[in-house]
Amino acid sequence: MSARKEILDRVRRAVEGAPEVEIRRDYRTSIPVDDLVAHFAERVDDYRAIVHVVPSAEVPALVATLTEGKRMIVPRAVRGEGPLTVAQAVEEDELLTADGVATGCAVAIAETGTIVLDAGPDQGRRALTLVPDYHLCVVRADQIVSSVPEAVARLDPARPLTWISGPSATSDIELNRVEGVHGPRTLEVIIST
Repeated sequence: MSARKEILDRVRRAVEGAPEVEIRRDYRTSIPVDDLVAHFAERVDDYRAIVHVVPSAEVPALVATLTEGKRMIVPRAVRGEGPLTVAQAVEEDELLTADGVATGCAVAIAETGTIVLDAGPDQGRRALTLVPDYHLCVVRADQIVSSVPEAVARLDPARPLTWISGPSATSDIELNRVEGVHGPRTLEVIIST
């Protein structure tokens, strides 16, 4: 008899004759927030990200200013178009030598200050946002939801999801914060209103 079968048999015997219990699934799915954009901006800032809240018409100029003098990767699907037009675009195969990456996002969560990428056309493949030391992410106001359940409802679970809550950071055994270990050391977020 396998260990798996033995364990499952024990569980079955332990619950045999137990009454059926209905598990409630009426979780709170949204959190009342007066201003989603302000709440998201505050949470992202708490994570040591650099945050800009600007009208959508000003986004392209701000992206160009922030990327001036930097060799930036932009997903091929949006290269040279719209708000992700950078000062100097480089090819994705220059991942190890690029100064940073500029992307959009799939959804953003106000309560947690989390940005979710799903490898959509304005985000590119996952490696683009994990290797460069700098990530510039443009988040539209209509992509911001109040809670994680709302975000999950908008996402396709079959897509590769990357959840970003501030610049990459970890702590060593002495609890000293170390940034840039598994992703960008600097996260800059433009919230387009």
